Amino acid sequence: MMNPISRVAKSLVLLFMFFTLHATAQKITPYLQTTSQVLELPSRVLNETRTIYIHYPKADSTNPNKTYPVLYLMDGESHFEMLSQYTDYLSRWDVNVIPQMIIVGIVNTKRTRDLTPTESIINYFGQPDTSRVSWMKPSGGNERFLQFIREELKPYVDSHYKTQPYNILAGHSFGGLASVYCLLTHPEMFQAYIAVSPSFWWDREYILKLADQKLKKGGSLNKTLFFSDASEGVSDSSTFHTNLLKFDAMLKAKTVIGLRFEYNYYPKETHMTEPMPAFYDALRFIYKAPYK
Repeated sequence: MMNPISRVAKSLVLLFMFFTLHATAQKITPYLQTTSQVLELPSRVLNETRTIYIHYPKADSTNPNKTYPVLYLMDGESHFEMLSQYTDYLSRWDVNVIPQMIIVGIVNTKRTRDLTPTESIINYFGQPDTSRVSWMKPSGGNERFLQFIREELKPYVDSHYKTQPYNILAGHSFGGLASVYCLLTHPEMFQAYIAVSPSFWWDREYILKLADQKLKKGGSLNKTLFFSDASEGVSDSSTFHTNLLKFDAMLKAKTVIGLRFEYNYYPKETHMTEPMPAFYDALRFIYKAPYK
């Protein structure tokens, strides 16, 4: 049988723990104003069901009609949590350098198929990959993937969440390639584009040739573009880096009216660590300080 002193001591400990947890909750709660969910979206365009991650602000009781920009993220399984954390922190009331936003992460099924603009078996080193189980097959389905976003995913998001007409498309590697392809061929789909280490080597630099064709000198394109590369870890002086230097020089020479762009090089990062600083810098560039 527990003596009275022990019971009192135990009660005091439990009471202290309660108030400690309560104080901690009170301290943390104001920052937890977002939530996430997983959606299984059937696609007629792609003839498959796609898994979609959605991170969105909770309802604002002081402004129930408040709307939010939307960032559509390719390779959702890789970078969704990081972008969600970045946007939560940067939009927090005591940071407030970007607006709160909705993050839509698109999970891959057949990545090469969906994120490449042309059918090709020419690998990074310019050699044909003719193996029966080549990772490059199938390819060239980016046009249909963008159709899925335009005709099925965006209408779903717009009808189920409080969205603004300001949309961002973000991707890394093949996702960066797809982002620039969308900018060049369907610029009306998004207002800002993020391309982290875009794979411009694809199909003998197809995108560089397309950019030279589509972007007319002195033309007009009222969009925002952030692109970047890192030390890509290859022994060929990095095709990623030389191609992005060409792209940056092309954009400067074209002087496209209304196109706001920034190129960042991260020599201390690798292909797979670069997304951490690059996505952060991209958000800060799109929403130039001071954000209001």
